Amino acid sequence: MWLVTGVTLAALFVFCDYIPISTRVQRSAWSPSSAATLAAVVLLGPVGAGLVGAAAALSLCRLPAAVRIFNGATYSLAGSAAGGAFVLAGRLVRIPADERFSLTPAGAGRSASGGFSVLIWPFVAAAVVHVLISHGLIWQMLRLDRSGHLDRSGDRAPPAAAAAITSARSEALPLAVTDLGFAALGLVVAALWAVVGPFAAAIALVPLYVARWAMRQIAEQRRAHSAILATFCQAVETKDLYTRGHSERVSNNAAMIARQIGMRADRAEAVAFSGLLHDVGKLGVPTMVLRKAGPLTAEERAQMELHPRCGLEIAGHIRFLNEALTGIMHHHERMDGRGYPMGLAGDEIPEFGRIVAVADAFDAMTSDRPYRKALTVSQAISQLRDGAGSHFDPVIVEAFIAGLLDSTSAP
Repeated sequence: MWLVTGVTLAALFVFCDYIPISTRVQRSAWSPSSAATLAAVVLLGPVGAGLVGAAAALSLCRLPAAVRIFNGATYSLAGSAAGGAFVLAGRLVRIPADERFSLTPAGAGRSASGGFSVLIWPFVAAAVVHVLISHGLIWQMLRLDRSGHLDRSGDRAPPAAAAAITSARSEALPLAVTDLGFAALGLVVAALWAVVGPFAAAIALVPLYVARWAMRQIAEQRRAHSAILATFCQAVETKDLYTRGHSERVSNNAAMIARQIGMRADRAEAVAFSGLLHDVGKLGVPTMVLRKAGPLTAEERAQMELHPRCGLEIAGHIRFLNEALTGIMHHHERMDGRGYPMGLAGDEIPEFGRIVAVADAFDAMTSDRPYRKALTVSQAISQLRDGAGSHFDPVIVEAFIAGLLDSTSAP
């Protein structure tokens, strides 16, 4: 019976793993397979859970051998550790050793020491350990992968690698919470097993499929959002040749600042949207003004200073942007009130505007323009600090510099 249970749960794991949902984290996906591993924790113990987790190496997806080995090892270790936590917690709540894994049709999951409910707290401990180990190992893999993507100078990862880390951090908590939710489904599978045996795996497929469908809808919506933003950015960069890549870098810088100041994940994503679309209003500025190599006349400057308002008019109808619109509108305000378009000062300037202002200024300083050469990073940092308090928010400036130094010194 132990072998039948193990093979059935391993098959359930492989099936769940075959229907992953891509996440915003580069080259990563989510699947509800943890439900099978955690059901094994209750039904088979640490060894069985480890073997079921190792089934990740048998994935039906087309994966390189190294990825299969890593996945198999990760989920095997997480399953074994979760099983160990289950056993230890079972001892603490005084479940007899011969009753910890006795959920069989004959026993119907009843335990002389208090019924099925006594398994709940040991199972919670197992689920938490499983999530911490599996997500922790995956996070470390992403960090190591980032270290292999340094630029030719060897001292800084390119924007794509930095963006991957930012995305991973923003996704970590939601995915961990989701996995904990599917841990509960693993307990349900174990309870059903006590009544219907291996058919419990088939019954579990219904809620798993519904959950996959819901996650796919969310992923499709995110892809649609990204496509909309990418279209706007491409339009701006086609019109203003000197801003190629500028919007993406400002977005990455804004997200880095958000991370440094401890911003909530959903707001960090929104401020990244602000950075991506902060110059969308330039679509309303005459091309000859955007591409002018020399100083602007008063009239041309007035036209240029309309671009935050134009940006709000263009992007204002995109509902999912929400607070991101404040960064588009107010990224040229100054702390001393001498900015535009509204002349706001200090805390009157929305937080997103103050963040994007620093992210935008740094990238502008360190990029070549028709009228000047790019500044070095140290020169740009010096100018940001000189402008702190008058032009920029000092807290945001220091958060940006700290994040920049951390990203350039990380292994």
